Amino acid sequence: MSLNLRELSTHGEGLAPGHRACAGCGFPTIIRLLLTAAKQPLVVINATGCMEVVTTIYPYSAWPVPYLHSAFENAAATASGVEAAVRALVRRGRLDAPPKIVTIGGDGGTYDIGLQSLSGALERGHDLLYICYNNEGYMNTGIQRSSATPPGARTTTTPAGRVVPGKVEFRKDLTEVVAAHNILYAAQASISHWGDLAKKITKALAVQGPSFLNVLAPCQPGWDYPTHLTVELSQVAVDTHYWPLYEVEKGRWRITVKPARVRPVADWLAMQGRFKHLAAAPDVAERLQRWVEENWAALEAKAAMSAAGHAAPTVT
Repeated sequence: MSLNLRELSTHGEGLAPGHRACAGCGFPTIIRLLLTAAKQPLVVINATGCMEVVTTIYPYSAWPVPYLHSAFENAAATASGVEAAVRALVRRGRLDAPPKIVTIGGDGGTYDIGLQSLSGALERGHDLLYICYNNEGYMNTGIQRSSATPPGARTTTTPAGRVVPGKVEFRKDLTEVVAAHNILYAAQASISHWGDLAKKITKALAVQGPSFLNVLAPCQPGWDYPTHLTVELSQVAVDTHYWPLYEVEKGRWRITVKPARVRPVADWLAMQGRFKHLAAAPDVAERLQRWVEENWAALEAKAAMSAAGHAAPTVT
């Protein structure tokens, strides 16, 4: 599958200008690629969060497609109902071109509060794409930690001090949790690799049934970095293997981007103010480096098993 940037640019920008996302915010890139890559009509269901707040400030909307705001905890359940209604309209002959249902939520509304409704939608097999824009925290409500927040990160609920250097726990591997539902397509992506992300959006939209994308999208206020470094920060996350780009398609694992030069995780940490205090706690960075290396080795093993025609385990 090849996607040409020139061709995509002819589809229009999609998201209307004038939305109120922060300078350096990562998620508008995801929305624009979704709206330009999609060849079918879409209906978007958006969980409460930054994306909803900045794109739909009453009485305005930056969305050129039918849009429904749902609560933190039930976006996937709302999407399930919309998808069921679309199927009913098709059966009755009242809808000739059914739209694709796309659900979007941040990591707070996906990893944590909305996990139960997401799991239910996946298990029931609803025909929808769920996109998690992952900025690794509850950024809209004051930069609190979520289960997507990495260890050592300073947040308002995991402040860095002399005793506890930020968040203690590792982040949840939600993409693997989703893959364990045995859906046809699940993938990780980053806004730094637009071609990889666009291909994954296209694949996910083509699936008949549930599909899932977990996209790393830096948050300037929460990660504390100069606004012009958003894409570079995403790139370094991939280059360090902290955020591997891969897909699980029909049970087969495949790494879609392998960095030409692997950088130490310390390079990524040093770019962000939320990790500034780790200069006095180098053991935290070392612990994260070991975790990243172990996860990458496990991912390579799954990809190798899939390439050899063997079923790879979805839970380690």
